[in-house]
Amino acid sequence: MAKQTTHQIQPNREKNPRRQPTASGEKDAAVNRNASHNYFLLEKFEAGVVLTGTEVKSIRSGKANLKDAYGLIKDGELWLLNCHIGPYDHGNSSNHAALRTRKLLVHKEELRKLIGKTQQKGLTLIPTRVYFKNGKIKVELALAKGKQQWDKRETERRRTADKEAREAISRGRR
Repeated sequence: MAKQTTHQIQPNREKNPRRQPTASGEKDAAVNRNASHNYFLLEKFEAGVVLTGTEVKSIRSGKANLKDAYGLIKDGELWLLNCHIGPYDHGNSSNHAALRTRKLLVHKEELRKLIGKTQQKGLTLIPTRVYFKNGKIKVELALAKGKQQWDKRETERRRTADKEAREAISRGRR
């Protein structure tokens, strides 16, 4: 009979325990919570962002805000407007402008698709989240259609009805 070896299996440890969860890609750097409330999110795309060094450091420290941001296609290029990235704390006089227009990087096929879809009436590009992927900052853009006030109320009614149904089911199991 073969001899069994005894060895201890170490639990899965993080790659770098000192690294922040945002920078390691475990947590989103910024999320646009208003997007799903104000828009019907139809289709999502991933895009890279052209940033300066201080902008990356600010995003790593959690100073990005997507609340009023939107995407725009101009001259065959995709741009991100009104995305607020706060100034870097330890930056010097060459710190970045907080609300500058930033270029988004997508493949040509995706850009052609987006051009065709955004030319339809009522569709726009809304960033839903900013996150790290393999050390690079990515933006998740959603093709969105604006909600009317009655759409928002209907969504809220549906959400509360689902919540009450879940609570009734959990009460019935007790």
